[in-house]
Amino acid sequence: MKIDQGISSPFHPHHKLKLEYTEIPFDCDGCKEAGIGLKYSCRHCDFDLHKACAKPSPAITHPFYKNCEFQFFYKPPGEHLRICDACRKDVLGFVYHCRRCDFDLHPCCANLPQVLDDGEHNLYLSLKISSSCHHCGGKGRGWSYRSQCKSYNLHVSCVKELLVESWQAMYFTADKNKVRELQTRIPSLSGTLRNHDGGRGGKAKKYCEMAGGAVRLIVSAILGDPTAIVGAVVAGLVSR
Repeated sequence: MKIDQGISSPFHPHHKLKLEYTEIPFDCDGCKEAGIGLKYSCRHCDFDLHKACAKPSPAITHPFYKNCEFQFFYKPPGEHLRICDACRKDVLGFVYHCRRCDFDLHPCCANLPQVLDDGEHNLYLSLKISSSCHHCGGKGRGWSYRSQCKSYNLHVSCVKELLVESWQAMYFTADKNKVRELQTRIPSLSGTLRNHDGGRGGKAKKYCEMAGGAVRLIVSAILGDPTAIVGAVVAGLVSR
């Protein structure tokens, strides 16, 4: 299928947006969330959009909310701060909103794949976490990815937090000669899981090995580009 190389956006009407690929994280000017990989960009204005934000559907449905119809909004409806029901993060820009049920989804969260396959394990998007998250140790609200055996869980919100914390720490401590290397590095969640499990024998090792492959897919999906391209970029980084 041919990918459109130039589109017009009512949110940025002065110039066409070109499809580009970047290994450097960017802030989407639509939903205000982080992104990496494929994006629609205006080089004249330093303006970037996730693919999901550049070409949104006017209305969508989601299998988790069978009675809902989500309408697309360029800004959060109403006067109060809204929270994405997938990642539990603030809604600051583009959003899908259901007026009937008052649910909200970031565009990238609304487009998260139901199943991720890292070649060895399937990870399933889950509305409710079935056991403790292997980062935070909790079962709080928000979506997660879980293994088929339901023993390995990782909150979507936890992955976002780890990405932000990692990139911020790198920017603050970066040597100017290493800026690009730091910008393209994706944090390793395997070390985080190892700490959480306390290194308890074979079970902890199994989950850490699983995380090494799974995190590439989860990260790329959350950042708006659930493709093998981003997976390849971070493939050598998750083991650091």
